[in-house]
Amino acid sequence: MPTNTHQSFHPPRRVLMGPGPSDVNPRILSAMGQPTIGHLDPAFVGLMDDVKALLQFAFQTRNELTLPISAPGSAGMEAAFVNLIELGDTVIVCQNGVFGGRMRENVVRSGATAVMVQDHFGKAIDLAKVADAIKANPDAKALAFVHAETSTGVLSDAAALCRMAREAGMLSIVDAVTSVGGVEVAVDAWGADAVYSGTQKCLSCTPGLSPITFSPTAATTIASRKRPVQSWFLDMNLVMAYWGGQAKRAYHHTAPINAIYGLHESLVILHEEGLEASWARHRKNHLALKAGLEAMGLTLPVEASVRLPQLNLVSIPDGVDDARVRGELLERHGLEIGAGLGDLAGKCWRIGLMGYGSNPSNVRLCLAALEAALVRQGVTIDAGAAMAAADAVYDS
Repeated sequence: MPTNTHQSFHPPRRVLMGPGPSDVNPRILSAMGQPTIGHLDPAFVGLMDDVKALLQFAFQTRNELTLPISAPGSAGMEAAFVNLIELGDTVIVCQNGVFGGRMRENVVRSGATAVMVQDHFGKAIDLAKVADAIKANPDAKALAFVHAETSTGVLSDAAALCRMAREAGMLSIVDAVTSVGGVEVAVDAWGADAVYSGTQKCLSCTPGLSPITFSPTAATTIASRKRPVQSWFLDMNLVMAYWGGQAKRAYHHTAPINAIYGLHESLVILHEEGLEASWARHRKNHLALKAGLEAMGLTLPVEASVRLPQLNLVSIPDGVDDARVRGELLERHGLEIGAGLGDLAGKCWRIGLMGYGSNPSNVRLCLAALEAALVRQGVTIDAGAAMAAADAVYDS
């Protein structure tokens, strides 16, 4: 008999300051460790109702069709497209980063035509370009865009984009994966039709669920499709028989029970803090990090007016080895920051301050660790200036 060398896995302790996942609040981990019950148990059905109400709070919506997809944020993206877009449709897709490109993939795989509105990575979506695309494609069914582009740390004007879509008689599909909990997301005020997010960013939960909400207009569009939704699992007509809230719920799939415990706890925590307070906390920690980075001589290339507080794009100084710095931070400090994606690979770092991980201790750790790593590569830095700059922000 072979010797059994398999052992239980014990992950190393990390401080997650990349683009996601973010640090998970211990309350959430504790909630996920509660006993598993059945997915049709009356107690779990009651929890589902509370999760739905809390998601409506987080999205700032009264949409009845609001639920967590039992899969990560990418499945939320796919659910929005496969339910609303059909063979032969035209969709205007805005791309100013990697995830706009993924939207295009979903359009094409739905048998529709994607009309691309391209902007440079690191820039906000140009509203004039979108207006031109709408004028040139008046029969387009939807306008799709990323609110908070995770690959660049850029925030685009969701209110204006949704208004443009609505005035043109088009649906709006919004990626809010990195938005919810970190900056304002106001689904009803925007008039957005389909908005999806993820649990592993500013909600501080584990990856694996994708909160999503559909407007009444979107729900009517789904119900009146010419063809069945090509994905059985993501078909909202079927899923809502389970999540819809009626007295008797129809079995669709076995929900990830313990993951939903975690999502519920994360939403309870957000509700306790308050949306405005959460946004302000993310903003304060961003300003402290920014001050410290600039005191080290580093630059944040995204314009301040469209810069995400929860995802900071930082230019890598000339001559600095990107992978070596990130490797040293992980090995010496247990600290993870993100590499650049797409056009920004090797040119920028992405430093996350999301959810539970958006706190002064993480800001100070990141500044101290990054300063030490850069000094080891010969970068001249005024020792201690970064920490002093960050502290000045916190003391103000």
